[in-house]
Amino acid sequence: MGRLTARTRIRRFDAAGQIDARADRLAGEEPLEIRLDGDDFAVAMRTPGHDVELVHGFLLSEGIIDRASAVRSIDFASGLDPDGSRNYNVAEVRLGPEARRQAPGRQVYTSSACGICGTASLDAVRKASHHPVCHHTADRGLITSEALLTLPDRLRAEQRIFDATGGTHAAALFRMTGPDEPVLICAREDVGRHNAMDKLLGRALLDGLPPLEDCVVQVSARASFELVQKLAMAGAPLLSAVSAPSSSAVEVGEELGITVVGFNRGRTCNVYSRPGRIIGAGQSHDQPSV
Repeated sequence: MGRLTARTRIRRFDAAGQIDARADRLAGEEPLEIRLDGDDFAVAMRTPGHDVELVHGFLLSEGIIDRASAVRSIDFASGLDPDGSRNYNVAEVRLGPEARRQAPGRQVYTSSACGICGTASLDAVRKASHHPVCHHTADRGLITSEALLTLPDRLRAEQRIFDATGGTHAAALFRMTGPDEPVLICAREDVGRHNAMDKLLGRALLDGLPPLEDCVVQVSARASFELVQKLAMAGAPLLSAVSAPSSSAVEVGEELGITVVGFNRGRTCNVYSRPGRIIGAGQSHDQPSV
Protein backbone atom coordinates (compact mmCIF):
# COMPACT_ATOMS: atom_id res chain seq x y z
CA MET A 1 0.00 0.00 0.00
CA GLY A 2 3.03 2.29 0.04
CA ARG A 3 2.42 5.63 1.77
CA LEU A 4 -1.22 4.78 2.41
CA THR A 5 0.00 2.90 5.47
CA ALA A 6 3.15 2.79 7.60
CA ARG A 7 4.61 -0.15 9.48
CA THR A 8 5.43 0.10 13.18
CA ARG A 9 6.17 -2.11 16.17
CA ILE A 10 3.80 -2.28 19.12
CA ARG A 11 3.64 -3.94 22.51
CA ARG A 12 0.26 -5.30 23.52
CA PHE A 13 -0.88 -5.18 27.13
CA ASP A 14 -3.84 -6.45 29.09
CA ALA A 15 -4.70 -5.91 32.76
CA ALA A 16 -2.21 -8.57 33.80
CA GLY A 17 0.71 -7.01 31.92
CA GLN A 18 2.43 -7.23 28.56
CA ILE A 19 1.21 -9.95 26.22
CA ASP A 20 3.56 -9.71 23.24
CA ALA A 21 5.34 -7.49 20.74
CA ARG A 22 4.29 -7.49 17.14
CA ALA A 23 4.20 -5.54 13.86
CA ASP A 24 1.31 -3.24 13.16
CA ARG A 25 0.17 -0.82 10.45
CA LEU A 26 -0.84 2.81 10.80
CA ALA A 27 -2.85 4.91 8.39
CA GLY A 28 -0.56 7.29 6.48
CA GLU A 29 -0.82 10.99 7.32
CA GLU A 30 1.27 13.65 5.60
CA PRO A 31 0.82 17.33 4.78
CA LEU A 32 -0.30 18.47 1.35
CA GLU A 33 0.46 22.12 0.62
CA ILE A 34 -1.89 23.61 -1.98
CA ARG A 35 -0.75 26.69 -3.88
CA LEU A 36 -3.02 28.59 -6.26
CA ASP A 37 -1.27 30.40 -9.10
CA GLY A 38 1.88 30.63 -7.00
CA ASP A 39 0.18 31.85 -3.82
CA ASP A 40 -0.10 29.81 -0.61
CA PHE A 41 -3.66 28.66 -0.05
CA ALA A 42 -3.83 25.80 2.46
CA VAL A 43 -2.00 22.89 4.02
CA ALA A 44 -4.13 19.81 4.62
CA MET A 45 -3.13 16.78 6.66
CA ARG A 46 -4.24 13.81 4.59
CA THR A 47 -3.57 10.20 3.70
CA PRO A 48 -1.43 10.28 0.52
CA GLY A 49 -3.19 8.99 -2.57
CA HIS A 50 -5.86 10.35 -4.91
CA ASP A 51 -4.32 13.77 -4.38
CA VAL A 52 -5.54 15.16 -7.72
CA GLU A 53 -9.06 14.25 -6.65
CA LEU A 54 -8.45 15.80 -3.22
CA VAL A 55 -7.35 19.11 -4.74
CA HIS A 56 -10.33 19.24 -7.10
CA GLY A 57 -12.79 18.35 -4.35
CA PHE A 58 -11.24 20.81 -1.91
CA LEU A 59 -11.41 23.66 -4.44
CA LEU A 60 -15.03 22.73 -5.24
CA SER A 61 -15.85 22.75 -1.53
CA GLU A 62 -14.19 26.16 -1.14
CA GLY A 63 -16.20 27.63 -4.01
CA ILE A 64 -13.10 28.24 -6.15
CA ILE A 65 -14.14 25.96 -9.04
CA ASP A 66 -17.33 24.32 -10.26
CA ARG A 67 -15.89 22.13 -13.03
CA ALA A 68 -12.67 20.26 -13.69
CA SER A 69 -11.75 22.50 -16.63
CA ALA A 70 -11.31 25.41 -14.18
CA VAL A 71 -8.05 23.73 -13.14
CA ARG A 72 -5.50 24.07 -15.92
CA SER A 73 -2.80 21.98 -14.27
CA ILE A 74 -1.58 20.46 -11.00
CA ASP A 75 2.17 19.97 -10.61
CA PHE A 76 3.64 18.00 -7.70
CA ALA A 77 7.28 18.39 -8.76
CA SER A 78 8.21 21.02 -6.16
CA GLY A 79 7.49 18.77 -3.17
CA LEU A 80 10.91 17.55 -1.99
CA ASP A 81 12.33 15.86 1.11
CA PRO A 82 15.54 17.25 2.68
CA ASP A 83 17.56 14.65 0.76
CA GLY A 84 16.18 15.94 -2.54
CA SER A 85 13.81 13.04 -3.22
CA ARG A 86 10.35 13.92 -4.41
CA ASN A 87 7.56 13.50 -1.83
CA TYR A 88 4.57 14.83 -3.81
CA ASN A 89 3.44 16.90 -0.83
CA VAL A 90 3.15 20.23 -2.67
CA ALA A 91 0.43 20.82 -5.29
CA GLU A 92 1.08 23.80 -7.59
CA VAL A 93 -2.33 24.55 -9.07
CA ARG A 94 -2.87 26.75 -12.11
CA LEU A 95 -6.41 27.99 -12.44
CA GLY A 96 -8.31 28.79 -15.60
CA PRO A 97 -10.23 32.03 -16.23
CA GLU A 98 -13.53 30.48 -15.11
CA ALA A 99 -12.25 29.94 -11.55
CA ARG A 100 -13.23 32.33 -8.78
CA ARG A 101 -10.05 34.32 -8.21
CA GLN A 102 -11.13 35.78 -4.88
CA ALA A 103 -10.52 32.82 -2.61
CA PRO A 104 -12.08 32.81 0.86
CA GLY A 105 -9.58 33.94 3.50
CA ARG A 106 -7.66 30.93 4.86
CA GLN A 107 -4.83 30.40 7.19
CA VAL A 108 -2.19 27.91 6.16
CA TYR A 109 -3.21 24.76 8.05
CA THR A 110 -6.19 22.43 8.28
CA SER A 111 -5.88 19.29 10.36
CA SER A 112 -7.13 15.84 9.44
CA ALA A 113 -9.80 16.29 12.11
CA CYS A 114 -11.25 19.56 10.84
CA GLY A 115 -12.02 20.79 7.35
CA ILE A 116 -12.94 24.38 8.26
CA CYS A 117 -10.54 25.20 11.10
CA GLY A 118 -8.32 27.19 8.71
CA THR A 119 -11.18 29.49 7.73
CA ALA A 120 -10.39 33.06 8.70
CA SER A 121 -13.93 34.30 9.40
CA LEU A 122 -17.39 32.99 10.23
CA ASP A 123 -18.76 34.49 7.02
CA ALA A 124 -16.33 32.38 4.99
CA VAL A 125 -17.68 29.15 6.49
CA ARG A 126 -20.95 29.47 4.56
CA LYS A 127 -20.33 29.42 0.82
CA ALA A 128 -22.57 29.96 -2.20
CA SER A 129 -22.84 26.79 -4.27
CA HIS A 130 -22.35 26.61 -8.03
CA HIS A 131 -24.65 23.54 -7.90
CA PRO A 132 -27.48 24.34 -5.47
CA VAL A 133 -29.64 21.47 -4.26
CA CYS A 134 -33.08 21.46 -5.86
CA HIS A 135 -35.52 22.25 -3.05
CA HIS A 136 -38.54 21.22 -5.13
CA THR A 137 -37.30 17.60 -5.13
CA ALA A 138 -37.21 17.38 -1.33
CA ASP A 139 -40.65 15.75 -1.17
CA ARG A 140 -40.07 13.34 -4.03
CA GLY A 141 -38.96 9.84 -3.14
CA LEU A 142 -35.30 9.33 -3.99
CA ILE A 143 -34.42 6.11 -2.17
CA THR A 144 -36.34 3.42 -0.33
CA SER A 145 -35.64 2.90 3.33
CA GLU A 146 -34.63 -0.68 2.54
CA ALA A 147 -32.01 0.47 0.02
CA LEU A 148 -30.80 3.23 2.35
CA LEU A 149 -30.11 0.71 5.11
CA THR A 150 -27.83 -1.32 2.81
CA LEU A 151 -25.40 1.57 2.26
CA PRO A 152 -23.25 1.25 5.43
CA ASP A 153 -22.36 -2.37 4.66
CA ARG A 154 -21.64 -1.51 1.04
CA LEU A 155 -19.33 1.28 2.15
CA ARG A 156 -17.66 -0.96 4.72
CA ALA A 157 -16.81 -3.47 1.98
CA GLU A 158 -14.73 -0.74 0.26
CA GLN A 159 -12.64 0.24 3.32
CA ARG A 160 -9.38 -1.58 2.57
CA ILE A 161 -7.11 0.88 4.41
CA PHE A 162 -9.38 0.65 7.45
CA ASP A 163 -9.11 -3.14 7.29
CA ALA A 164 -5.32 -2.81 7.53
CA THR A 165 -5.13 -0.01 10.11
CA GLY A 166 -8.49 0.72 11.74
CA GLY A 167 -7.55 4.39 11.33
CA THR A 168 -9.44 5.91 8.39
CA HIS A 169 -12.81 7.41 7.57
CA ALA A 170 -14.61 6.69 4.32
CA ALA A 171 -17.23 8.12 1.99
CA ALA A 172 -19.09 6.51 -0.90
CA LEU A 173 -21.12 8.02 -3.73
CA PHE A 174 -24.15 6.13 -5.03
CA ARG A 175 -26.21 7.07 -8.09
CA MET A 176 -29.89 6.19 -7.88
CA THR A 177 -30.94 4.43 -11.10
CA GLY A 178 -34.20 3.71 -9.27
CA PRO A 179 -35.38 4.22 -5.68
CA ASP A 180 -34.28 0.71 -4.74
CA GLU A 181 -31.18 0.62 -6.97
CA PRO A 182 -28.22 2.59 -5.57
CA VAL A 183 -25.23 2.01 -7.87
CA LEU A 184 -21.79 2.54 -6.32
CA ILE A 185 -19.88 5.17 -8.29
CA CYS A 186 -16.86 5.71 -6.07
CA ALA A 187 -15.55 5.21 -2.52
CA ARG A 188 -12.59 6.94 -0.89
CA GLU A 189 -10.75 6.70 2.46
CA ASP A 190 -8.61 9.13 4.44
CA VAL A 191 -7.55 9.88 8.02
CA GLY A 192 -9.76 12.98 7.75
CA ARG A 193 -13.48 12.54 7.10
CA HIS A 194 -13.56 15.82 5.17
CA ASN A 195 -10.61 14.67 3.04
CA ALA A 196 -12.44 11.44 2.17
CA MET A 197 -15.41 13.56 1.09
CA ASP A 198 -13.21 15.91 -0.94
CA LYS A 199 -11.57 12.97 -2.73
CA LEU A 200 -15.00 11.57 -3.49
CA LEU A 201 -16.36 14.87 -4.83
CA GLY A 202 -13.14 15.49 -6.73
CA ARG A 203 -13.55 12.18 -8.52
CA ALA A 204 -17.13 13.12 -9.36
CA LEU A 205 -15.99 16.51 -10.65
CA LEU A 206 -13.29 14.95 -12.84
CA ASP A 207 -15.96 12.65 -14.26
CA GLY A 208 -18.22 15.62 -15.02
CA LEU A 209 -21.01 14.46 -12.72
CA PRO A 210 -22.06 17.53 -10.64
CA PRO A 211 -24.70 18.54 -9.89
CA LEU A 212 -25.20 15.24 -8.08
CA GLU A 213 -28.97 15.60 -7.93
CA ASP A 214 -29.68 11.87 -8.36
CA CYS A 215 -27.00 10.71 -5.91
CA VAL A 216 -26.67 9.91 -2.21
CA VAL A 217 -23.51 9.85 -0.09
CA GLN A 218 -22.81 7.44 2.75
CA VAL A 219 -20.06 8.25 5.27
CA SER A 220 -18.48 6.20 8.03
CA ALA A 221 -18.32 9.14 10.41
CA ARG A 222 -20.80 11.48 12.05
CA ALA A 223 -22.77 13.96 9.94
CA SER A 224 -20.97 17.25 10.58
CA PHE A 225 -21.65 20.75 9.31
CA GLU A 226 -18.62 20.61 7.05
CA LEU A 227 -19.78 17.41 5.31
CA VAL A 228 -23.26 18.80 4.67
CA GLN A 229 -21.70 22.01 3.36
CA LYS A 230 -19.46 20.05 0.99
CA LEU A 231 -22.44 18.09 -0.36
CA ALA A 232 -24.26 21.37 -0.95
CA MET A 233 -21.36 22.59 -3.09
CA ALA A 234 -21.82 19.54 -5.35
CA GLY A 235 -25.63 19.59 -5.43
CA ALA A 236 -26.02 16.23 -3.66
CA PRO A 237 -29.41 15.95 -1.89
CA LEU A 238 -28.82 13.25 0.76
CA LEU A 239 -26.11 12.51 3.33
CA SER A 240 -26.27 9.29 5.36
CA ALA A 241 -23.94 8.73 8.32
CA VAL A 242 -23.42 5.79 10.65
CA SER A 243 -23.18 8.12 13.64
CA ALA A 244 -24.95 11.22 14.95
CA PRO A 245 -25.39 14.54 13.18
CA SER A 246 -24.53 17.84 14.81
CA SER A 247 -27.16 20.53 15.37
CA SER A 248 -25.54 22.77 12.74
CA ALA A 249 -25.50 19.91 10.22
CA VAL A 250 -29.25 19.45 10.63
CA GLU A 251 -29.87 23.20 10.53
CA VAL A 252 -27.93 23.76 7.33
CA GLY A 253 -29.37 20.59 5.81
CA GLU A 254 -32.90 21.89 6.34
CA GLU A 255 -31.95 25.32 5.04
CA LEU A 256 -30.18 24.07 1.91
CA GLY A 257 -32.63 21.29 1.14
CA ILE A 258 -30.40 18.34 2.04
CA THR A 259 -31.73 15.20 3.68
CA VAL A 260 -29.54 14.39 6.69
CA VAL A 261 -29.64 10.80 7.94
CA GLY A 262 -27.85 9.66 11.08
CA PHE A 263 -27.33 6.44 13.03
CA ASN A 264 -27.67 4.38 9.86
CA ARG A 265 -26.42 1.06 11.23
CA GLY A 266 -28.09 -1.22 8.68
CA ARG A 267 -31.23 -2.01 10.72
CA THR A 268 -32.70 1.43 11.48
CA CYS A 269 -31.77 5.03 10.81
CA ASN A 270 -32.89 8.51 11.90
CA VAL A 271 -33.88 11.17 9.37
CA TYR A 272 -33.30 14.69 10.69
CA SER A 273 -34.18 16.92 7.74
CA ARG A 274 -36.14 16.75 4.49
CA PRO A 275 -37.55 13.21 5.09
CA GLY A 276 -39.63 13.26 1.90
CA ARG A 277 -36.77 11.76 -0.09
CA ILE A 278 -37.05 8.49 1.89
CA ILE A 279 -39.66 6.02 0.67
CA GLY A 280 -41.05 3.78 3.38
CA ALA A 281 -42.58 0.32 2.98
CA GLY A 282 -45.97 0.47 1.31
CA GLN A 283 -45.40 3.88 -0.27
CA SER A 284 -45.39 4.51 -3.98
CA HIS A 285 -42.22 6.02 -5.40
CA ASP A 286 -43.89 9.37 -6.04
CA GLN A 287 -45.63 9.60 -2.67
CA PRO A 288 -43.99 11.94 -0.13
CA SER A 289 -42.80 10.44 3.15
CA VAL A 290 -43.93 11.87 6.45
